Amino acid sequence: MPVITTVEDLRRIYARRVPRMFRDYCESGSWTEQTLRENVSDFSKLYLRQRVAVDMAGRSTATRMIGQDVAMPVGLAPVGLTGMQAADGEIKAARAAEDFGVPFTLSTMSICSIEDVAAHTTKPFWFQVYTLKDDDFMKRLFQRAKAAACSALVITVDLQIMGQRHRDLKNGLSAPPKFTAASLLDLSTKWGWGLEMLGTKRRFFGNIVGHAEGVTDPGSLATWTAEAFDPSLDWDRIREFRRWWDGPLILKGILDVEDARKAAEVGCDAIVVSNHGGRQLDGAISSIRALPAIADAVGDTVEIHLDGGIRTGQDVLKALALGANGTYIGRAFAYGLGAMGEAGVTRVLEIIHKELDTSMALCGRRRIEEIDRDILLVPKDFEGDWA
Repeated sequence: MPVITTVEDLRRIYARRVPRMFRDYCESGSWTEQTLRENVSDFSKLYLRQRVAVDMAGRSTATRMIGQDVAMPVGLAPVGLTGMQAADGEIKAARAAEDFGVPFTLSTMSICSIEDVAAHTTKPFWFQVYTLKDDDFMKRLFQRAKAAACSALVITVDLQIMGQRHRDLKNGLSAPPKFTAASLLDLSTKWGWGLEMLGTKRRFFGNIVGHAEGVTDPGSLATWTAEAFDPSLDWDRIREFRRWWDGPLILKGILDVEDARKAAEVGCDAIVVSNHGGRQLDGAISSIRALPAIADAVGDTVEIHLDGGIRTGQDVLKALALGANGTYIGRAFAYGLGAMGEAGVTRVLEIIHKELDTSMALCGRRRIEEIDRDILLVPKDFEGDWA
C-alpha cells in the first residue's frame, strides 16, 4: 500500500477499484462540466497570507455547526448511491464521521436506509430530503428521520428537474442500472468491489423500495424515479416543510443572494451555498465565488455552509475566511470510501484536518473563530459585479 498523504492519492486508488459506472456517477458534472471544474479551480485563485512570530501553541479546530459540537467545520455531504462506491457505504461513512466527530448526512437516494444507518451508529446523524410530489411519502420520510433521532434535516432545493449528465447517460446509469456491454466488461475486472457487493443484501435504494407507493421491488423503481421530483416547488412549499420539522433545518442549493434572503425569511437554521457539485446548471458560478456576497447579505441572520470543490484543508480554510460557518465534502469522502472503505473515509478526514490545522497556524490563527478575510489575498475580479 502506498503512503497516502492527500485526497488525490485516495482518488487514484478509487479509480482503479470502483466500476466506471459508479465512479462516473460520483465524478461527473452536467453538460460541459464547466461548473464542476471551476468549483475546484476557483479555490486556487485565492492566496493565503503567511504570518510569522505568532504564538501557535494550543490550537484547536473545534467549533459548532447548527449548535452541534464538531471536531472541525467539515461535514460529510449527502451523496446518492454511496452504497455502490463500497458495500454498505453509508454505514461505513457514518461510522467514520461519528468516530472523528463531524456530521454525516444521509441522502434520500442512499443504498442503506435511514433505519440501517441508525442501527449501526450511536450518535444522531443528519438526513437529506429531495422535494418530491408525493406528500405522503415525504411526510413519512420526515417521520422516519425523527424516529431515527436524526438531529437535522437537509432539504435540497436545486433539483426540481435533473441536470443532464452525459457520462451517466452513456454508461446507462439509471435506477436500477441498465448495463451495457462496456459496463459489464468493466465490472468483470473489479473483483474486490464485486466480492464485497456479493456479501451484502443492500444493493438498492433502501429509503425508497418498500416505502414509496408502487415501489415494491427494484424493477418498479425506474418509473418512480422519473416522476418523483416536484417541479412546482416554491417558497410556500418550503414554509410547509418548516412546519413539518421542528428541529434544525438546512436548505441546500443556494447560489443567489435573493434566494439566500428568502431562505432566511422562511426560518431555516442554515443554508448551504452549493451548485449541486456542478451537476445541475452548468455555467453557474462556483460555490466559493458565490459565497462572499451571500455571507455579506445574510451572515447575521442564518448560519452559512459551503459545498462544492473542497479537496483540501486549505479549501476549508478559504471558505471559512470568506464567511462560511461550516463546509461539506462529498466526492472527497467518496474517494476514500471506494478506495479503502471506512478506513479510507477516516483517512480523508485526517488529511483535511491536518491541512486545515497547519495552514491555519501558518496564517497566524489558533481558533476557527479567529479566521477572517484578512488571511486571504483575493484578486479584484473574484468578487466582481456579476449583474
